[in-house]
Amino acid sequence: MKVDVLAEAVIAAPCGRVAAYAADPTNAPEWYANITSVDWLTPPPVAVGSKVAFVARFLGRRLAYTYEITAYEPGRRMVMRTAQGPFPMETIYTWESYGQDADRTRMTLRNRGEPSGFASIGAAVVVAAMRRAQRKDLAALKALLEARR
Repeated sequence: MKVDVLAEAVIAAPCGRVAAYAADPTNAPEWYANITSVDWLTPPPVAVGSKVAFVARFLGRRLAYTYEITAYEPGRRMVMRTAQGPFPMETIYTWESYGQDADRTRMTLRNRGEPSGFASIGAAVVVAAMRRAQRKDLAALKALLEARR
């Protein structure tokens, strides 16, 4: 079963600020509830070809995986992919100014892939858990950035 989960949030902060913060993997543990650590495997900052190792807890399991940045348009879009582990995944962030004042940002977070191993057995459970996690993560990012006005 293929997985394709999309969530979005409107954040009361300028697009450039939201994108710069969210695109920096170093910040991920602050707003992703399931990510416990991040380690750069290539020198920062983010660029196409950058590699970053993540450790997360998901559905009671520890997951370690490496994302490679495959597309990056600062302030607009970032695509990360991993081919390893039980859940090869592509994560796509997009950002766009929202509203007439351009002081808000619409951010989308999309995860898609095809689970294998333990994740393929309960793919419907995985999708539901991902959907809940993405909503919570974007809500956490929104709260964090709006508090720093």
